[in-house]
Amino acid sequence: MGERLYGLDWLRIGAFGLLIFYHIGMFFVSWEWHIKSPEPVAWAELPMLALSPWRLSLLFLVSGVASAHLLVKSRVGAFARSRTARLLIPLLAGMILFVPPQPWVELTVQHDYAKNFGAFWTEDYFRFGELNGIVLPTWNHLWFVAYLWVYSLVLALLAAVLPTQVKGALVRGGSGLLSGWRVFVLPLLALWALRMTLFPIFEETHAFADDWYNHAAYGLVFAIGLMLAHSEVVRASFVAWRRPALLLAVLGYAGYAAAHLAFPDEAPETSVAMLAVIRLLRTCEGWGAIVALVGTALHWSPRDSAPRRYLTDAIFPYYIAHQTIIVLVAFWLRPLGWGNGAMFATLVTATVLGCALFHELGRRAGPLRPLFGLKAPERRSKVQPAVAH
Repeated sequence: MGERLYGLDWLRIGAFGLLIFYHIGMFFVSWEWHIKSPEPVAWAELPMLALSPWRLSLLFLVSGVASAHLLVKSRVGAFARSRTARLLIPLLAGMILFVPPQPWVELTVQHDYAKNFGAFWTEDYFRFGELNGIVLPTWNHLWFVAYLWVYSLVLALLAAVLPTQVKGALVRGGSGLLSGWRVFVLPLLALWALRMTLFPIFEETHAFADDWYNHAAYGLVFAIGLMLAHSEVVRASFVAWRRPALLLAVLGYAGYAAAHLAFPDEAPETSVAMLAVIRLLRTCEGWGAIVALVGTALHWSPRDSAPRRYLTDAIFPYYIAHQTIIVLVAFWLRPLGWGNGAMFATLVTATVLGCALFHELGRRAGPLRPLFGLKAPERRSKVQPAVAH
């Protein structure tokens, strides 16, 4: 499988960083979210549209690459245990400890909920039911972690039960399907088909059990990430098609943004043909951006560095903490009547500093490090070194 692809590490770091800015932006646009600015910024939706079609698919693809590398380096059982420790433990800790302020703020701001946070957490949060339409307890933005954990266990199961010949045939077949121009065209057509067929039926819920459109789309790009890790041909195809993909992404974004202005939220009166065009433009932007970014990261191929190691370690704790920090800081600032510029600058500063503090606390938490999304400290050997006499 070769050496570690450090360019993809930087791509993962950048994708999570953009996700943090995206969630800060959710406070300012008109789209539904936990807490909103009193004065929405209509033009801010346009840069948000430049990220929304590919930001999460890219994370699932890069996670597929990382999962393949981890599985090759360990036995199936060890891989499953490792993924559970790194994903399920912080997911449960997040749902119990870190996420609850988000639904409390949403209930307080949007539903006139009167209880303080302590009373909410002890009396209402663990009801395992709905409160004013909000399902509690919840994983909110940590749904990505839940999905990735399940996909990792499915991968482990397949690796355990499939014969070696079958796994080899799958790799060869996938490599052929994603070689040359096919890496550019076939996933695009498949993702567009899913958007046209499953999305109108299931939409996007992030509730796992009924989220079949997302499972199909994210499962597909996760599988492409597996192929990217296993096949030099697929990696070379991403690199070769990065420039045409960038052009496609730019053109797709221009058309999708124009369509968004003309047909906001895919209005019910939009014709089937126009919906097909809008969704094709969205898919062109999304898959074009992914091929361009992944191809560029592979072509760049930087060396290892201390900043990469630090940020690779930090980015998952940042992801766990960032949305709660954004929601709480917005909740505290909203009554002050500040302008959107001052609010944005404060939210960015507070979120970065809060995430850095969360990470640094996690690094020093000893056996509690997994709660913060960090590896548990390595056990010291009980064998005493021999002493020369």
